Amino acid sequence: MRKIAVITGASSGIGKEFAIQISKKYNTIEEIWIIARRTEKLNEVKKEINGKLVRILSLDLSKDADITFYKSLLERQNPSIRLLVNAAGYGICGHFDETSYEDNIGMIDLNCKALTAMTYISLPYMSSPANIINVASSAGFLPQPSFSVYAATKSMVLSFSRALNQELFDRNITVTAVCPGPVKTEFFNIAERNTNTKAYKYLFRVNPKHVVRKALLDSFYFKDVSVYSLPIKVFRLFAKIIPHGILIQFIK
Repeated sequence: MRKIAVITGASSGIGKEFAIQISKKYNTIEEIWIIARRTEKLNEVKKEINGKLVRILSLDLSKDADITFYKSLLERQNPSIRLLVNAAGYGICGHFDETSYEDNIGMIDLNCKALTAMTYISLPYMSSPANIINVASSAGFLPQPSFSVYAATKSMVLSFSRALNQELFDRNITVTAVCPGPVKTEFFNIAERNTNTKAYKYLFRVNPKHVVRKALLDSFYFKDVSVYSLPIKVFRLFAKIIPHGILIQFIK
């Protein structure tokens, strides 16, 4: 059985960085499956990966037909998935009633439904030891006005990941939720389609290389949550000890 890594949202940003770093760090992985909608971008990522077989899957995971294609491919190939990275997702800034129906439902479909489907479909092919890395967000630590649906989807990812990590403990499969703050990626090109994000968030943007390096290390050491940078660690602490009503007013 060929040992593989599967990475969604691999055409850019955090997903791309996962593909590159995994190819360098995991000697036991023989093949990397990179998944995203943009074929040309995936081809560019493939050129940056050396020493591994790379399978490009141009799929839109918000579509049931593309999820079914992935399921059928697993059935035909019967690989051993050693690492699954669910990095596909997006967010849209703005008040709920001022953003489109398609955007709000689309965030739920990709950030939650697709992530859950990819995890469920992949699990039968995961053999011990294995890791699942779900890209959540520090936005999932508490409700966020003007980012309400996105924050809610990432809260779901965080909660789901931590619970699943306990469920899979006896199978020696670790599930880690990655909760970065603002990252220097294409994310904000989409997120700010309708309105600009909060100005203070620009101060805390970090390089995706650092986020991914920390996430892979935390996953290796069986941690259920990975948080990079001191400001975001402090924010997480505040979200635990300060009533959310107070923090929401500050964010607003």
